[in-house]
Amino acid sequence: MLGLMVALLLMCTAFPAGAETGEKSQAIQIPNPSADLWREVRQREALISGKSQVKGVDSGTLINPYGQQWREFRMSQLIPYGGYFLAGVLILLALFYAVRGKVKVNAGLGDKKLFRYTLYERMIHWFIASVFLFLAITGLVLLFGRSLLIPVMGQAYFSLLASACKEGHNLFGPVFAVALLLVFIRFVRRNIYQKGDLTWLLKGGGIVGKGHVPSHFFNMGEKSMFWILVLVGAVIVGSGLILVFPVFGQARMTMELSHVSHAITTLLMIAVILGHIYIGSVGMEGALDGMTTGYCDLNWAREHHAEWAARCEQEGEVLTESEVARLRGERMAQASPPGVQEVGQ
Repeated sequence: MLGLMVALLLMCTAFPAGAETGEKSQAIQIPNPSADLWREVRQREALISGKSQVKGVDSGTLINPYGQQWREFRMSQLIPYGGYFLAGVLILLALFYAVRGKVKVNAGLGDKKLFRYTLYERMIHWFIASVFLFLAITGLVLLFGRSLLIPVMGQAYFSLLASACKEGHNLFGPVFAVALLLVFIRFVRRNIYQKGDLTWLLKGGGIVGKGHVPSHFFNMGEKSMFWILVLVGAVIVGSGLILVFPVFGQARMTMELSHVSHAITTLLMIAVILGHIYIGSVGMEGALDGMTTGYCDLNWAREHHAEWAARCEQEGEVLTESEVARLRGERMAQASPPGVQEVGQ
């Protein structure tokens, strides 16, 4: 009886009802209740929201399709095109140097000096420069390191480097905000655009071509770089604070947009700073003296900041190298403790 029952069950399974009448069996179509949900997810058109007792900005968001869009943009567009952009800037600077060469002082460097920057101004300049270079290097490691450094140093060592860069980047990011504020307060008055700045720009500032273009204490190029530093730097600081301190009530979408704006503006700032470093190092003779010693050469000032140099000469502010050395010695003596001064004497 058991065998007959098993055989009958197998026959019913193999030949369902309707086979005897020649009718084809048809599967019962049951609609998937989640079909519309996943169709919207695949289209990436909107957030899928629900209700939750957990209180938070994104607690009611079940699926955020924009996260995938952000990831695809970062991997397929931001990283490769950002790398091409920086490489292009370096190539253009190298080609420009090969064609133009170093901008020399036509009259040559002499023994007459003009006082240009105070000690405090030089300190905040190098302060923001060092902090920005550190943030730029650590940020570039985090952005390009996975594709460039892992093949060289391996995943284990890169993970240590990336972790250290991330912690250092987050730590010194707010420091850059403080440095930017100090630079703005100190230099904003001398970076207001004046009459003649547009002429300087149209003539290439003496960098493009051989013409002499007079300017004030800061020329149009230096003023433009200052405002790029302030305005673009403000975006970098604002987006960085949103990324570092996720306690402002920002949603994930806000974090994604902040990451994109932070990366793009930082790449732009790095390109501008590369041009600034080029001019201050190999691009122009005498350009770095003011920020290293506080004094600039008189002939250099006449050729690059003629209106400011003429005013200084009229007011009798021209100094010789011996006078500059004497003033430095007096400042060092005043800044040194009594015991140190006695040993020096």
